[in-house]
Amino acid sequence: MTHRYPLWELLAPPSRFGNPARTAVRAEGTRVLYGDGKWKLCATSGLWNVNIGYGNVAVADAIHKSLLDASYLPLFRSGHEYAVAASQALVDVAGPDHFGRVIFSTSGSAANDMMMKLVRQHFAIQDQPQRRLVVGLKGSYHGLTYGSHALTGEQLRQDYYSVDTSLVRHVNHTDDGELRALLAAEGDRVAALVMEPVLGTGAYPVSQGLLGSLEELRREYGFLIVADEVATGFGRTGSFFASENWPVQPDLLIASKGLTNGTCAAAVVLASHAVCEAFERADAMLLHGETQAGAPSTCAAILATISEMDRLDAIKRAGIVTSKLDAVLAELSDHPLVVGDDGIGLFRAVRLELPNGGGALPFPALITVLNEIREAGAVVQPGPSCAQLVPALVYEQEDIDELAGALRQGLDRALEKL
Repeated sequence: MTHRYPLWELLAPPSRFGNPARTAVRAEGTRVLYGDGKWKLCATSGLWNVNIGYGNVAVADAIHKSLLDASYLPLFRSGHEYAVAASQALVDVAGPDHFGRVIFSTSGSAANDMMMKLVRQHFAIQDQPQRRLVVGLKGSYHGLTYGSHALTGEQLRQDYYSVDTSLVRHVNHTDDGELRALLAAEGDRVAALVMEPVLGTGAYPVSQGLLGSLEELRREYGFLIVADEVATGFGRTGSFFASENWPVQPDLLIASKGLTNGTCAAAVVLASHAVCEAFERADAMLLHGETQAGAPSTCAAILATISEMDRLDAIKRAGIVTSKLDAVLAELSDHPLVVGDDGIGLFRAVRLELPNGGGALPFPALITVLNEIREAGAVVQPGPSCAQLVPALVYEQEDIDELAGALRQGLDRALEKL
């Protein structure tokens, strides 16, 4: 009988499966232990999830209690008190004057799928069934389920997987020119504009040139604005939600990473009072359901995470960590492989190029750089010709110092190989 490594690892070819140096064993605080016995500093917050550190006892205790009190309760055609309490807490932190209800999902990808159904139904029940187009940004990342894969503006083999993009459009994030042209041509068919405050691919912030036009364009063309804050929510960019700093409030807000401090498969869509009222007037049911969404343990984790962020003063601490990270990036700016940095708060990217002005790093060269940084002690995230840095909001000075050393040492070692 053939023995085969039993786990199909995601976003990796089979030739890379089962590497002990990449197989996590446990995690604590801001560090992860791997199967080769080495601890590494996590500079990705566990794929942006673990904003307040691994192993938070209060969050774990809340989940444990909920599993004893109500191991599972559904949200199909009914509610439960855990979900009501978590919904109210989320509305309160997002802004109760603007947001009215919460819809639970199980991932950022699934939440984006559900959002695309919701915005189309929002207009269908108001006698505008032609509004079916959903507009995203070029270079954006919204997920890899079929709907979110279509909405994703990065080229990730959509054609190969027969992803239907016929009702999706993409525009540039650097100014409003392409959006204006699209609306002039198809504005009466557009249901929503979906934007990440910072593009998940490459950590590029959405430009003020685009943001500054949104209120005018929404009034003129009548589409909904959706903030996909899967990656930027829960203090990642300096405020609880990055869209708080937009000149216009979104009609829908999606959150996932950071929502439970990475402890549960969870996402939410917050709906504005105006969106809620449209469904109430029609008494319209949203035909969407996920069996595992909004389970008591998930809702307990959300409540505990929000409470812990308050107790730890996580937003203020994130500002302090941001200032220190700014200094680290400034010190790296003279390195031959570094051409600058982008991002906001603790969602950053170090831009890299080949030595002597050789242009963008090809992917194999980028992996060489990231592997050397990892060997030097820190795990960072790959992006287009960049190393993405997404540290926890609760980094201490020793974490910053270790990250700075690993980045410098890793870049130096990579330079010798390129």
